[in-house]
Order: sequence, then structure tokens, then C-alpha cells
Amino acid sequence: MSIANRLAELGVTLPDAPAPAANYVPYVQVGNMVYVSGQISNGPDGLITGKLGADMDVAAGAEAAKTCAISLLAQVRAACGGDIERLVRVVKLTGFVNSTDDFTDQPKVINGCSDFLVEALGDKGRHSRSAVSAPSLPMGVAVEIEGIFEIA
Repeated sequence: MSIANRLAELGVTLPDAPAPAANYVPYVQVGNMVYVSGQISNGPDGLITGKLGADMDVAAGAEAAKTCAISLLAQVRAACGGDIERLVRVVKLTGFVNSTDDFTDQPKVINGCSDFLVEALGDKGRHSRSAVSAPSLPMGVAVEIEGIFEIA
């Protein structure tokens, strides 16, 4: 099944690739690798803000991470000239979780991104990963995730 068809089956429409918020590019392609800048948690109602361990639970954090996955795929589609089917695989993710000093479930939060990518892409979505805490993130968002992707 094509990636586009699988996303449609899941009820997901990729948005336009988000524009960078500062002096950087949203992605860089080197050979067949695409390095996507950090994508922040952003839903239909705007930025998803909060601090895990204080005013946001793991389930809400995982949903925020899923929105990062959708933005990552939108950037990959842009890097592929609009053809998401050129995606070969997700190689590596680095997830940052806005959390309190004593919060230790960063991996469970970033699972929201990882689980979605595997659900949407199958084996192409399996990847290596890091999940780390941050005392704050830009604009108070709950999650930011960057990724490395292989394309054809």
C-alpha cells in the first residue's frame, strides 16, 4: 500500500510543510539523506503547550508527539518535491520533551511519534531514537522532534 493511501486510511492529511520560525532551513538533503529540523507540537487549534510532569500527562504528551510526526512527514514530502512515496525509511529521531526535573517518562511521550510512524509506514517507519528532557522548549511547546530520513 502506498504511503499516501495508508495515511488516508488513518484519516491523516499531511499539511503544508511548516515554515521555519527563525534563521534556519526546515530540512537539508545530502545525497539520499534528509535531515529535518525540529518540528514542534502543533495541532488544529495551534501550538500544543505544557510541561510534562506538571500540567500535562503522558497520554497528552504522546498525542503532541504524534503531531510532530505528521509535521516531519510533511517536511519529507516537501524535500521529495511533493512525492512522499520517495521515502525509503525513517533512520533516526531525536525527541525533546518539555518536562519537570523529576519526570522520567520521556520515552513514553516520544512513543507517540514512533508508534504513529510505524503504524503509517510499516517497516519503513522503524528507526533509532533518543528521547530527552528539556527544561523548556520554544514558545512553551510540549514536544519537539527532529529526524533523519532516507529517500530515493
